Amino acid sequence: QVQLVESGGGLVQAGDSLRLSCAASGRTFNSYAMGWFRQAPGKERDFVAAIRWTSDRTYYADSVKGRFTISRDNAKNTVYLQMNSLKPEDTAVYYCAADVDSGYNLLAMRTYDYWGQGTQVTVSS
Repeated sequence: QVQLVESGGGLVQAGDSLRLSCAASGRTFNSYAMGWFRQAPGKERDFVAAIRWTSDRTYYADSVKGRFTISRDNAKNTVYLQMNSLKPEDTAVYYCAADVDSGYNLLAMRTYDYWGQGTQVTVSS
C-alpha cells in the first residue's frame, strides 16, 4: 500500500511562487511516473505536469509551460512542483499521483494508481 501526502499549498498574490511537495510512504517506492493534477471549484480535474522516474522526461499542460517545473528526489521518495509567476487561474486543489504499472498516457487520470489528499493553492489578484 502506498500513501501520498501533498504539502506546500497556501494563499499567495499573483506573480508569487510556491513549491509543492508530495512524499510517498507505506512501502518501498518504485513508481514509473508521477503526476500533478488540479481541480478548481466547479471544474473537472485537469492534468498539470508529469515526470518519468527513470528517464526524467517531463510533460506539461500548455497553461503552465514556462512557469511550472516538476522534479523528483528518488532518495526521499518525493516529487515537487515549482510554481512561478502564479496567476489567479492557477487557484485549485492540487493532487499528486503515482503510476506504478507502466501506464502510457500520463495526461489521463486513469493511468495513475495512487492519489494524495490534495493541497489548496489560492492566488489572489
